[in-house]
Amino acid sequence: MEDIVRALGYLCLGSRLKRIGEQVQSDTQRIMERLDVPLQAGQYPLLAAIDRLGPLSIGELAEALAVTQPGVTRAAGLLAEAGYLTARKEKGDQRIRRLSLTQEGQALIDRSKQDIWPAIEAAVRDICDGLDGSFIAQLDRLEDALQEKPLHRRALENEGRPS
Repeated sequence: MEDIVRALGYLCLGSRLKRIGEQVQSDTQRIMERLDVPLQAGQYPLLAAIDRLGPLSIGELAEALAVTQPGVTRAAGLLAEAGYLTARKEKGDQRIRRLSLTQEGQALIDRSKQDIWPAIEAAVRDICDGLDGSFIAQLDRLEDALQEKPLHRRALENEGRPS
């Protein structure tokens, strides 16, 4: 059957990017599950931002990630329940809570930097390195490469190779 989103090219760019993003995130989740990471792939950026920038309010975190505050509030709540984040009220303004990594959260980030993120990055790089030409042609090749061999399979094949 014809892939209408692909055939319509730039007209459906948003749908196409969303589809590719969902595929990459799904494959990333499979990699994380294989490596026993107890998170959803979409939660990682919150932990990474706090690790990189230090304690942040919900608003600052939403700004740093360029996502909505309600989404950050939900994700941060789940990460706090799981023991990876803690929230402390700001001394000058009790309405503002600063999110920071717990010891367990920092341990997960440290493990991620060492073992998990390099595996994910290598799999994504494997797909993207060969792209050239127009953006739509690149999307075609990216989508074809994901169909041919998803990220989680690429990550398995890349294990033990230098990055």
